[in-house]
Amino acid sequence: MSNIIEQLEQEQMGKEIPDFSPGDTLVVQVNVKEGERERLQAFEGICIAKRNRGLNSAFTVRKMSHGEGVERVFQTYSPTIAGIQVKRRGDVRRAKLYYLRGRTGKAARIKEKI
Repeated sequence: MSNIIEQLEQEQMGKEIPDFSPGDTLVVQVNVKEGERERLQAFEGICIAKRNRGLNSAFTVRKMSHGEGVERVFQTYSPTIAGIQVKRRGDVRRAKLYYLRGRTGKAARIKEKI
């Protein structure tokens, strides 16, 4: 039974996703529906968490918008995600960067991996 479920999940995970990790700056293209119209909207921010669970994988992106922190959790293999682009690689030592929630300005910066 679990073999059949795994096969179905593998078929649904066909989308090509770039290799990224927490600390990286990502641009996530999201399909937005407004009435009958559909457009792409970019959400750019730092990946603060990643959850690898096969089809149930997710990642959290945090950005500052008009001085207010905005976090959004994306399902990795969701059809609403049109594409993911890695803008810069971050040099961090942790898997979850929740400490960035309490920091603002220069304290919230992450060094770039060389």
